Amino acid sequence: MHEADPRLAFALALGAGVIGHMTARHLRIPSILPLLALGVIMGPDLLGWVQPRALGEGLFVLVELAVAIILFEGGLNLEFGRLRRESRPIRMLVTAGALVTAAGGALAARLLMGWTWEISVLFGTLVIVTGPTVIGPLLRNVPVRPRLATVLEAEGILIDPIGAVVAAVTLQIAIGAEASLAPGLQGLLVRLGFGAVAGLVFGFALAGVLRARRVVPEGLENITALGAALVIFEGCNAMVPDTGILAVTVSGIVVGNVKTRVSRELRDFQEHLTIGLIGVLFVLLAADVGLVEVKALGWPGLAAVAALVLVVRPLNVWVSTVGSELDWRERAYLSWIAPRGIVAAGIASLFAAVLDAAGIAGGSEMRALVFLTIGITVVVQGGSAGLVASLLGVRAPGRATYAILGAEELALALGDVLTEGGRRVMFLDGNPGHCRAAQERGFQVVFGNALEERTMARARLEQAAATIGLTPNDEVNSLYARESAEEFDVPQTFVALNRTQGGVTPEYLERQSSRLLFDRSKDVERWSVRFRHGAVRIERFRYVGAPAEEADAPPRAGSVYDAYIILTYHRGKECSPMYASFEAKEGDEASVAVHIPEEDSARETLEALGWVPSPSH
Repeated sequence: MHEADPRLAFALALGAGVIGHMTARHLRIPSILPLLALGVIMGPDLLGWVQPRALGEGLFVLVELAVAIILFEGGLNLEFGRLRRESRPIRMLVTAGALVTAAGGALAARLLMGWTWEISVLFGTLVIVTGPTVIGPLLRNVPVRPRLATVLEAEGILIDPIGAVVAAVTLQIAIGAEASLAPGLQGLLVRLGFGAVAGLVFGFALAGVLRARRVVPEGLENITALGAALVIFEGCNAMVPDTGILAVTVSGIVVGNVKTRVSRELRDFQEHLTIGLIGVLFVLLAADVGLVEVKALGWPGLAAVAALVLVVRPLNVWVSTVGSELDWRERAYLSWIAPRGIVAAGIASLFAAVLDAAGIAGGSEMRALVFLTIGITVVVQGGSAGLVASLLGVRAPGRATYAILGAEELALALGDVLTEGGRRVMFLDGNPGHCRAAQERGFQVVFGNALEERTMARARLEQAAATIGLTPNDEVNSLYARESAEEFDVPQTFVALNRTQGGVTPEYLERQSSRLLFDRSKDVERWSVRFRHGAVRIERFRYVGAPAEEADAPPRAGSVYDAYIILTYHRGKECSPMYASFEAKEGDEASVAVHIPEEDSARETLEALGWVPSPSH
């Protein structure tokens, strides 16, 4: 095998990256673990299949551009609304907390490794970062309390560019490009300020281009955003060195929080691209680190990583969260979770090359310690995240919420019955009046267009047991159910149909694995009016069995089936929404909304179907 073939090195790294991600998904572990293992196994120290040095300078160009794309994608998923609610601890973690980590990491390297102050301080700045590529998958596997998840996600995204800029300035001082500490600090402030302002300006400009319908032709939006992100990154670096990484992150945050016509498609495209880049980079960078270098760190290296995990991180969190609303359990969990990711690996490899070129010893050892930190923090902290969350009691409740789209009177009535049955209910609605009515009845409400991914994310549908589309619009109900299942893996979806003919049919719902809500199609708007006028009473019925000819009879035209709605069924302690294909068993009970003027017809029809008034209610 010709070790100087860069095309082969890249192709093998890409293939290994795909295998690593697939393995991680199947085993439900952080993808970094199999990627690091594959990089080491396929690298020069073992099989020798992947030769990163064959890429030459192209390796470091790839690292820089990939990190820019990864951080742009991270910014796209950071929501301003969630940031505002937890702004204080987030702000402190990326400022005062970053200083604590840099100082603590530098002291650990100096005292335990015996390195020079220059290399020690450089190591301290490199381990400031945590990274969205590690935190995101971890939180998907281990859901925690919403505000705790917000703090961890925001820290992971915002600390990367800040840590990278701080490390870049420190490197300039170490190699003598900056005359002394004072000019270095001044350069740091200039870089941070320029990167933030440039990111805002270019971010709003890109968002405006993507919003305009006649500027970017349909189908070219994703590639436009990708090209713009790389131009922002390299353009800002050309104007003021080392500012592109912050500018591209801020731009991503702006674009992600400005509504455009391709918000969801853009996020999907960037996410898939990021997954591919992470796979390639980790395999190449892990292969580039010699096992001999890591082994040479010995016990002092393990002690330095232990100091970061057990001393520096808890001190960082304590300083950053004093006076915040986070309780001691949440602060303890923050103190434990700080795995490092691709940004630390990429920058460490770049800096090691710069130090070697400048004739400064210690670059390879520093890179090895960074990779040891990544490996240990991902294995130990990532592997124990679920156990620690359970012990501290900060795990988010399992999938237990019923998220109902539409908060009109019929939906509120269904919510009341589900709540009485022990279910947690939440409403999504874009009508302020409907939201206010739901809140007055004690329900959790998410205001906004529920078909937007941002609104669904605010509702945290990944924690929903079921979604229920219950508006007068069949298409909206069906789309809500489909999106919640595809994007958030909601296990059950229910859709109310206002008619049996039209674009959305029971057969269509069956194909998209949704259930037809209630015992059959109902006129949602008419029933909401009935509830509004006080013409409905909710009663309890028990199933005693129905004659076969009645049970199998097709729905008859007329009003008898419009005189009632079976809202929920109750089987033992289970309470769930009624659906058309539900097969009742003797002893099941149901909560039924009966139209009072047609009460006799409703009771007669229900009795013919095997439902009789429950004697216990």
